Amino acid sequence: MTSGTGRRGPYRISVPSRSDPALRTLVEGVGGPLGRRADPGRVSPGWFTVERTLILMTVCSAVLAVVVKNPCRIHGWSSPDYFYRACYSDWTELYQSRGLGEGVLPFITPGALFEYPVLLGLLASGTAVLVELLAGRADAAAASRLYFDVNAVLLSGVWILTVLATLRLAGRRPWDAAVVATAPVVILAGTINWDLWAVLLATLGMLAFARDRPVLAGILWGLGAAVKLYPVLLLGAVLVLAIRSGRYRPFVGALSGALAAWLAVNLPFLLRDPAGWGYFLTFSETRDAGFSSAWYVYNALARQAGVATLPPGAINAGAAVLFVLACAGIAVLALRAQRRPRLAQLALLVVSAFVLCNKVYSPQYALWLVPLVALAVPRWRVILAWQFVQILHWAAVWLYLGGMTSGGPAANNLGLGTYSWAVLTHMLSTAYVMAVVAREILVPRVDVVRRIGIDDPQGGPFDGTPDRVTLRRRASSPRMRAGAGVAGGASGSAARIGLQDRRAPDARPDGRR
Repeated sequence: MTSGTGRRGPYRISVPSRSDPALRTLVEGVGGPLGRRADPGRVSPGWFTVERTLILMTVCSAVLAVVVKNPCRIHGWSSPDYFYRACYSDWTELYQSRGLGEGVLPFITPGALFEYPVLLGLLASGTAVLVELLAGRADAAAASRLYFDVNAVLLSGVWILTVLATLRLAGRRPWDAAVVATAPVVILAGTINWDLWAVLLATLGMLAFARDRPVLAGILWGLGAAVKLYPVLLLGAVLVLAIRSGRYRPFVGALSGALAAWLAVNLPFLLRDPAGWGYFLTFSETRDAGFSSAWYVYNALARQAGVATLPPGAINAGAAVLFVLACAGIAVLALRAQRRPRLAQLALLVVSAFVLCNKVYSPQYALWLVPLVALAVPRWRVILAWQFVQILHWAAVWLYLGGMTSGGPAANNLGLGTYSWAVLTHMLSTAYVMAVVAREILVPRVDVVRRIGIDDPQGGPFDGTPDRVTLRRRASSPRMRAGAGVAGGASGSAARIGLQDRRAPDARPDGRR
């Protein structure tokens, strides 16, 4: 989009400080929107390219993420203090309680049980070995702190790569990756667990798919599922687009790559230690509803009211049924829409539905949605509202856990009633984002991504393809292609364009001359 020599590129990039009303107001204190005579994407910006600026922003955010945990780094990770100081981390908790500091390595040490998938266990084991090499005979507290620090440094690199992948996926809207670089939920929850590794693999998989490499995309999603399950859900979005376009080869390629990668990681450990490999599945199936899920709130209120609670089996069945129904609704929405939805929009809806229906929800699960929100609905008003509510829930869960699991001082604890409202609010905020995305699917002219003839920057083999299967009453004419700009929706209340989107009279619909 830019050249080092200052030559004019093919099109201008979108500048949110100009086009987004909410952000334009927020940047007044730091110089205001980009000047009217600036020509982003057409003239070289010098050293401060978008990529370098976003890397600097991510590094600053990563430093803040460590600062948030600094009270525990100084005073140690112990219950209930790490709840009241809001610096809890699974890294140090698992390092101490699962014997990582004593040489017990998940999926490597025979008989070791670990309640996470294989690749996450190998990450935990690898960092434990690295700490042992660096720390030598350090005491337990120093080793735990070093274990956290090593993981935090690695996570910073993962975070930067995720931002750069989001930037590439955003096409002419590279600044949307700033949502990932500066996300408060990543700053606060990124150092709780290894979820950001799965986020990176999911985002890289989307980038591979956008570049028309579905098999590689599937491989990356399969590896991501070996860290946390959710990346494989993106195959559902690909399937819906395959049905609508009638092009099934990209889906088959992605599915084959995902299965091959997942089996390559899991099969050796399954054959070596079936009990240890299957512990994650057994633990997930038999565990009670996790904190902050709707299922947990129901059971907690039921116990308080003295009525029957739901056993794990009933919760598993209920969560599965609700998720299947949600996916069916998303598929109907995609097939009935006037225009084929974008991949990021469907991916966000599917993953959000899983988060809301699942029997387990942890504060770091919000990380799964951050790149998808940046790509699917890059509206700062929506993003800031969603993240604000997630921050409130992040604070509420620690105050509740402090009393529930540790019996801390009553004055520091949050009661079930207030905590239940915090859980409900965080669920409603995610549902609100889903509703915004659904509206933009139904009314594509308000989609800020689809400007100047752009169809789907993340669509890869589906970008610009015609419809083959829809549920609309009247099928589109043969000339109506999914990527035909904003035809049929250019009139009326359209999404704000901004100065950078105004085409020259001799520009083609795709922005080229």
